[in-house]
Amino acid sequence: MKPIILFDGVCNLCNGFVQTIIRVDPQGKFQFAALQSEFGKEVMTKAQLPVNELNTVVLYSNGKIFTHSDVPLEICRLLGGFWRLFLIFKLIPRALRNRIYNWVARNRYRWFGKSESCMIPTPELRQRFL
Repeated sequence: MKPIILFDGVCNLCNGFVQTIIRVDPQGKFQFAALQSEFGKEVMTKAQLPVNELNTVVLYSNGKIFTHSDVPLEICRLLGGFWRLFLIFKLIPRALRNRIYNWVARNRYRWFGKSESCMIPTPELRQRFL
């Protein structure tokens, strides 16, 4: 199973993040699902995370759950190549990384806006969304 990125489907920042991953991942290593979807709720339940918790992007990879600042770092690791350079940020203590991540998450709707509904993928990208 490919790694799955779960994201807040109505968050403009989150949708931009997903669009960026799609652009830099032409091989299609990742699949995507909205946290609000049935699949997203199942994964959140399995991970013992609050189903209504939309303050973090979640990466489900090889049976492991990554949240908060670990998600972009793990995505960079999985993308490989140039993207591995960003793993330098693992030197920053997780508590500090997550504090910054949570600050952005709390303010993301105010700064980047919110959509009325979840993103609808194009027919070409449809198979990458669960």
